[in-house]
Amino acid sequence: MTENGDIQPEEQGGRTTLSSDLADVLIELSIALHKHAMYPEGHPSLGPACERVAQRLDPLLAERGTLSLGVARDQLVIDGVATDPKNPVLLDLAGRLHRHQLGAVSFRRGADAFEIGDLLTLLATEADRSGKPIGLGPPSQLTAWPNVTLHSLTYEALQLLDEDPDSKDAADGAARTRAAQLWIGLARAAIAAEEVSDDKASDDDIETDPSMVAKAIDEHHGESAYDQVIVGYLLKIAEELRTSEGSEAAALKKRLSKLVGSLSGGTVERLLEMGGDRAQRKRFLLSAAEGMAVDAVLELVKVASESHEQNVSHSLLRMLQKLTHHAETGTGKRKTIAEGAVRDQVCQLIRGWSLKDPNPGAYGAALEALASSGPMYSVSPDQQHKPEPMRMFQMALEVDAFGEPVERAIEELVDGGSLRWVVNTLAEAETPECGRAIWDYVCSPERLDEVLRAEPIDAEVLDMMLERVGDDAIDQMLDVLSESESQQTRRVLLDRIVKLGPAVGPLAMKRLDDPRWFVQRNALAILGELPEPPPGFDAAKYIRNSDARVRRESMKISLRVGEGREKAVCAALADKDPRTVRMGLSAALDSCPVAAVPLLVKLANARLPDEVRVGAVNVLGECGHPSALNALIQMAAPKKTLLGLKLPQKNRVLLAALSALRHYESDQRAKKVLAAAMKARDQEVVQAASGVDGGGT
Repeated sequence: MTENGDIQPEEQGGRTTLSSDLADVLIELSIALHKHAMYPEGHPSLGPACERVAQRLDPLLAERGTLSLGVARDQLVIDGVATDPKNPVLLDLAGRLHRHQLGAVSFRRGADAFEIGDLLTLLATEADRSGKPIGLGPPSQLTAWPNVTLHSLTYEALQLLDEDPDSKDAADGAARTRAAQLWIGLARAAIAAEEVSDDKASDDDIETDPSMVAKAIDEHHGESAYDQVIVGYLLKIAEELRTSEGSEAAALKKRLSKLVGSLSGGTVERLLEMGGDRAQRKRFLLSAAEGMAVDAVLELVKVASESHEQNVSHSLLRMLQKLTHHAETGTGKRKTIAEGAVRDQVCQLIRGWSLKDPNPGAYGAALEALASSGPMYSVSPDQQHKPEPMRMFQMALEVDAFGEPVERAIEELVDGGSLRWVVNTLAEAETPECGRAIWDYVCSPERLDEVLRAEPIDAEVLDMMLERVGDDAIDQMLDVLSESESQQTRRVLLDRIVKLGPAVGPLAMKRLDDPRWFVQRNALAILGELPEPPPGFDAAKYIRNSDARVRRESMKISLRVGEGREKAVCAALADKDPRTVRMGLSAALDSCPVAAVPLLVKLANARLPDEVRVGAVNVLGECGHPSALNALIQMAAPKKTLLGLKLPQKNRVLLAALSALRHYESDQRAKKVLAAAMKARDQEVVQAASGVDGGGT
């Protein structure tokens, strides 16, 4: 990576990187999306950002017809090559798309700045804040543009063909199920590097045969982002099959079984590895054990045991193979019992895979005791028959009892990573007395602190705990918010702190006394989200703060309609921070106080970026003050030369000034300047003065 964040188009350290053309497209797309998230719709900097994306895309699409971006959690995949997860610009783009539950974004030849602008406006709203990921929205939203398509992890209007091509269901067009959509999504992700070149090609052109999908996966060489996308689809298919029934589910199980059987052992091992994430690997295997066909389950277990030193005895493997044979060839009750036995045994086996030692801890201790020289029965009776913590917990809820043994069971479950299971089980329990006591124990300040400081934070568990803890959790959440370096954690906490209501206000105000800028910024961000500010709060105290990030948050509050708005607009326009100035321009465009006009004139004539000067000119055109008219005339009026009157040199500011003068056409001076401009030889100057585009008369 270069100093400015670009990706080198070459191999570095054995890792294939993107070409410079593809990298430039991603960088421009990420920057444009960031601007759409930061600025309001119609802001003058949004159009040029979209145009730059379109300019980068044009030569690529002219050559290849289509360009598809695969989406992983922290990377993007193009032509089978993943972006660098350490690149902050591309990490932000991948994360935003992933949170919207999008699997891919496709651009086709003809994609222009207007389509890209609409797309970025849609993506700019964070899924965490809206609660409505685009991927879960209506299918029409994903295909709203002629040359740009969003692909969710489900694909509407697609069907899974029955294994029998002559069947009536296949002939009539089978019902389009979620499971079928996921299979098409898996096929699309697998062949992402072999995108169909026809501009009008549909998802029906994607090769969905399991053996061909397996071949495409085999041919990739361990790109982690690609593997994450593939395993993500396999996980969702397995979870879907856990609750799906009927002929379509059976057909999908066959396809999945054929896919797993067609993959090479090295590929299966690669997918199971998934970056060394043991928890995700166990989750995948457990979902597979409950949802996939039993022969595929057995294949996955064998590869997992061989590749991760989780040994399975030959006797157990033979038993599982025999049960699998009965499940595949048997009928009626025999088939059901055999299949259930395979799944139960495999699930128990996987849950016990926590150490390299294949023997569970208690069994290993017993073997050690037998091999030692001590007495054979040295283990105390209560330890020999110690109940499992999960069963102990469930029994406590059933009999509505709570005590020290239940506390120990909860501690074991939580230490073993089962806190989510505990709170979910509690939420469904029908034993109010015992349930309340357990909730009080589970939601202790120490436990809440552990949940708040986990990376990544488990939002589902946190929400259930906050339902019980309520306002008492505010200070703890503010403490973690002040210390966390994770943007995702801060976003999750900010959203939930604000939802706790008016009680947050006074506690957030106390944080403003902290000298650290990020603590003050977070406190102001929270206060700005509250429906009503707490008594005694004055955001104007911080619009002169030495840190620009603190000033911006205070400006957001002060720029609302109110007594301090005029002062805030003027302070923003006079600020040295460009982002704060843009905030002031946006606010002045809505309603410009008279006191702000001299500042706008100063900005319009200063040596600043064109977008700032043009923004100031646009506000001068809208505000209607006589002093604004005088400034615009000075910028656009012809100047006397030896050869007569001559317009100022053409630039973006002049064109904006001429356009702004059209708001003052009733004024004779403005009319005179516009008339002179319309006689110019330059077509852009004429269009700006007349308001008629190149196609007009």
